Amino acid sequence: MRLDKQRSGRAGARGPRFVDGYLAYLLAQASQRISAEFHLEVKAAGLSVTEWRVLASLEGSAGETIGSLAVLAITKQPTLSKVVQRMEADGLVARTGVRADRRQTRVCITAKGTNLIAALCEQALQHQKAVLAPFGEEKAAILIEMLGVLMTEHVPLELPFESDA
Repeated sequence: MRLDKQRSGRAGARGPRFVDGYLAYLLAQASQRISAEFHLEVKAAGLSVTEWRVLASLEGSAGETIGSLAVLAITKQPTLSKVVQRMEADGLVARTGVRADRRQTRVCITAKGTNLIAALCEQALQHQKAVLAPFGEEKAAILIEMLGVLMTEHVPLELPFESDA
């Protein structure tokens, strides 16, 4: 059911709800709905959502620290550390020390990890294309650019939640 139909069909509606125009809510709802569709593909491939996010974040990267990977994978650092340990045991990622700071660990995707998610990355791009199709290519590119700006302007200090939906 489309959202405009949901709004007009609310019993006792007195006007627009606060959340109907609240950016953070709209972004969270859009993300949850779009992600839920694709996460079915992730689970069918035998990965958890967190494992997918880790591998997707590492694909094309020279490696990430656990802290930066926690932000990218939208997962609390203690949880991510455990997931990365399991993924390393499965040969999907490798951990190495950071020369500048021996306390830090850099996580890199392995060839096995890359091979595992290659098809999923293509599926993710196809899913994104379908989601953005109603906007047209130009508006879709603008939306992605605008979201990138929002993300760089509002860098999280730490993650207050854990998500493996």
